[in-house]
Amino acid sequence: MRYFVISDNSDTLTGLRLAGIEGARAETREEALRAIDQAVADESIGILLINETLAALCPEQISQLKQTALRPLLVEIPDRHHTARAQDSITRYIREAIGIKV
Repeated sequence: MRYFVISDNSDTLTGLRLAGIEGARAETREEALRAIDQAVADESIGILLINETLAALCPEQISQLKQTALRPLLVEIPDRHHTARAQDSITRYIREAIGIKV
């Protein structure tokens, strides 16, 4: 199984390609949906990375994929310039999940 990334940023695609991760560029909702459908149809893709901006363009499909698909595992990655997550999102997640303050 391999990784695949969908991003609206060519620098992100180039950097991940240097790490051996292929990807597709999408700038519109339609392009993002088409890339997601192609990635889901490819059985060799086990982990699908998509940046937060594109994920926000198609929340219904992302939610459905996360909740029902056995493959690929969908992971939202932060954008190059900003993230929609709070600064302490990981520590807050740990605190909520297991009740330990880190």
